[in-house]
Amino acid sequence: MKVLIIGGGACGASAAARLRRLDDSAEIIILEKTFEISIANCGLPYYCSGYIADENVMHVSSPKKFKELLNVDVKLDAEVVKIKRDEKKVVLQNGDELPYDKLVLAPGANPFVPDIEGVCNNPKIFTVRMLKDIEKIKEFIKNTKAKNAVIIGGGFIGIEMAESLSGITSVTLIELREHVLPHIDYEIAAAAQNEIRKHGVKLILSDGVKNFGDNELTLESGRKIPYDIAIMGIGVKPETTLAASCGLKIGKSGAVMVNEFMQTSDENIYAGGDSVEVNDFVSGNEAIIPMAGPANRQGRIIADNIKGYKSTYKKTIGASVIKVFDLTVASVGMSEASLKKSGIEYLKTITFGFSHASYYPNATRTLFKMLFNREGDILGMQAVGREGVDKRVDVMAAAMRNRNKVWDLIDLELCYAPPYSSAKDPVNILGMNADNILKGFFKPAFYEDIEGAMLVDVRNFETFNRETIDGAKHIYTPDLREKYNGLPRNKKIILFCNTGFQSYVASRILIQRGFENVYSLCAGIELYKILKKNEESEKIAVIV
Repeated sequence: MKVLIIGGGACGASAAARLRRLDDSAEIIILEKTFEISIANCGLPYYCSGYIADENVMHVSSPKKFKELLNVDVKLDAEVVKIKRDEKKVVLQNGDELPYDKLVLAPGANPFVPDIEGVCNNPKIFTVRMLKDIEKIKEFIKNTKAKNAVIIGGGFIGIEMAESLSGITSVTLIELREHVLPHIDYEIAAAAQNEIRKHGVKLILSDGVKNFGDNELTLESGRKIPYDIAIMGIGVKPETTLAASCGLKIGKSGAVMVNEFMQTSDENIYAGGDSVEVNDFVSGNEAIIPMAGPANRQGRIIADNIKGYKSTYKKTIGASVIKVFDLTVASVGMSEASLKKSGIEYLKTITFGFSHASYYPNATRTLFKMLFNREGDILGMQAVGREGVDKRVDVMAAAMRNRNKVWDLIDLELCYAPPYSSAKDPVNILGMNADNILKGFFKPAFYEDIEGAMLVDVRNFETFNRETIDGAKHIYTPDLREKYNGLPRNKKIILFCNTGFQSYVASRILIQRGFENVYSLCAGIELYKILKKNEESEKIAVIV
């Protein structure tokens, strides 16, 4: 059996390695149009900053290793320009034709560069996909002594490159949408934005680039920004040229359509990685989720199915994590914004949890947001903090994959010792919180609910006197048992404390005394301060 694999990235390399382990007699050839194979693409921003200093560690594998260990032939600078499905052949750019029994399409995706005036052939504008891209950026900055860097796009690559260049140049990050990391929600993004600004990066939101001049760019708002170098980090587009030209079906999302076996509309052609359309785990909708983890799994599944083992790809859950300077932002499943867009009904809760036992030194707070429905299904989770963030989101990803309900989170037995967690882990607390909401034990309120409501600060007087929310009335929680008659029963009352627990206790006091319009502010004044700080910074950014 002869198997040709187009693309030597995560999916292609994984497919080749797995197939060799399953069949030592198959002829396997990887056709890679560039001069790079098995590059640690996710590490490129860190190589740019110098945090990863040795280029050699960026090479996960090499043609030599593939040949010596796996007996897989790797052909570099071997671009496939045509697929002859009827003849089961591919045509290379040099005119050579190679036959196949099975063909694997894993060409990945290309950086998206919008058609903006001044972009074409602009020597100051770069994208990030290959090692050679980073080398060009580093060389350009060194040779030109670039002082002003502009990053277009506030997604993963945009933020990582902003951090990478912040120690070398003055950085401005421009995001067209209202907040960075559009796959997460505003509350989590606000904390990330505060961190980005804290490290000196100028952040411009809700504005796009109109055109590039020689030394400055003009935004849609008319604002002009000087630049010596610009990085396009807007996102990627699936590479579907070959698939479309040979008549393979393309999905609604614009990526190659595959079945659960990663098989295209041609039974002899498989596809995987950033170029394929998958189904979202929560909504079931078509989606493009260009991540290394899914790409590697898809490569393995393709190899299994070529050998007849009938492995299936079980939808994409979208677990992700990113370092934002000294913070970590992680998420899994759908965001509130994506749920609204899909018309899916949901409930939500937002809490703070400690990275480890609060009494053990150096504990830090993490902000969590969980989305769920009335049946108890977990729809998504997001978190931002300094330690243990990915750990909790990973636990939630596993829980979601196994179709656990929110109340099942209460019973998860997770590792506990004071340096690592608490007896009740933040994941357990999220489950308890959601369970209480579903049972009607308390009603959650959020930042957007504050306007027009009666606010009651239920912390002690010293804390209230030090800081509170403008217009808030003060009643200490223990005093509510005596002073509840002074509160109106016909008005929406939102109780708040530092992070939400004490206000929950206070709400239980009032609910058990017949109050029906009482709410507890999720994540309390600590989240309120994060959001206010972000709002004030945005106002200043518009003026400057």
